[in-house]
Amino acid sequence: MIKKIGVLTSGGDCAGLNAAVRAIVHRATGEYGWEVYGVCNGTTGLINRPLQYRHLSRGMCDTAMLRAGGTMLGTTNKANPFAFPGADGTTDRSDECIAGYKELGLDALIGIGGDGSLDILQRLAQKGNINLVAIPKTIDNDLGLTENAIGYSTAVETAMDALDHLQPTAASHQRVMVLEVMGRDAGHIAIAAGIAGGADVILVPEIFYSIDTICQKIKSLSKTESRNFALIIVAEAVKDENGEPVVVSQKWERIRYGGIGHYIGDKIAEKLGADVRVTSLGHIQRGGQPNALDRIIASAFGVYAVDLLAQGKFDRMVAWQNRQVIDVAISDAVKGYQSLQLDDILVKTARGLGICLGD
Repeated sequence: MIKKIGVLTSGGDCAGLNAAVRAIVHRATGEYGWEVYGVCNGTTGLINRPLQYRHLSRGMCDTAMLRAGGTMLGTTNKANPFAFPGADGTTDRSDECIAGYKELGLDALIGIGGDGSLDILQRLAQKGNINLVAIPKTIDNDLGLTENAIGYSTAVETAMDALDHLQPTAASHQRVMVLEVMGRDAGHIAIAAGIAGGADVILVPEIFYSIDTICQKIKSLSKTESRNFALIIVAEAVKDENGEPVVVSQKWERIRYGGIGHYIGDKIAEKLGADVRVTSLGHIQRGGQPNALDRIIASAFGVYAVDLLAQGKFDRMVAWQNRQVIDVAISDAVKGYQSLQLDDILVKTARGLGICLGD
């Protein structure tokens, strides 16, 4: 009998997380009469003593929460319980995390995260006999077996809006504008925003590019479209021409990408003598109010996740397929990493529009 459930958000934040938590609280308390506790700051809320948590009620989860960006519970992407960082390296604190779950008296847990977070949560669940249901969230949209994850739609819209702002100033000054966007190792944000925002060049990690090809495209615009400005969008994980990643830093095994936009911009300026400006959106894509689609998907996921617990269906992840919410095995979703494929409809669409993909 489930009477008391926990919910946590883990990994990088994104728009729509609060909408999912709100849906969980409304469904669990309104339909089943359960108590809901929000675990703060990911799994660290179960590791720290005293435990870090909040009792969540319907009154706390009003429509203002639906609109709020970030996560009211806090999150972390640096505190793997199996390799918890400390001054002397990492230690395994998974037993403390499991003990925290039991100390809080939870009957089940809903974890909202990306592939890394869900892999860790599943390992914890298997080790500690935790009844777990997962909800996918990642602006990268690279989790397997789901067409949409919470946060992706808003991130794409933010990048598109940036291109909309860059186009008039590019035209006014006859410049090449380069926009660097997030997406980790997948190009979903870049290609979707690039098509929607009218980019001339879209660079993604999955497709090798040539600076010469990019420059030829820019030069051709004056002949084909009678203009001498260009918009370029590039995913942060795109490598330089030598196949090396462009990174800001690397600590332990975590790489922070950053700088490929300036690399591309400098190469274009060098070859064409063009006036080039570079903009990096960074975490602007994670913040801000969720758009309508992210609010809807998050709400649908939250309701369905609670219903899975009520049905006793654990070790499952909710997913969006063919305009339906379904559930799949967490392990299958994590293993089915979803990078941008060369036969993806958006790749075909970009090529059909004459957008240069660098190859």
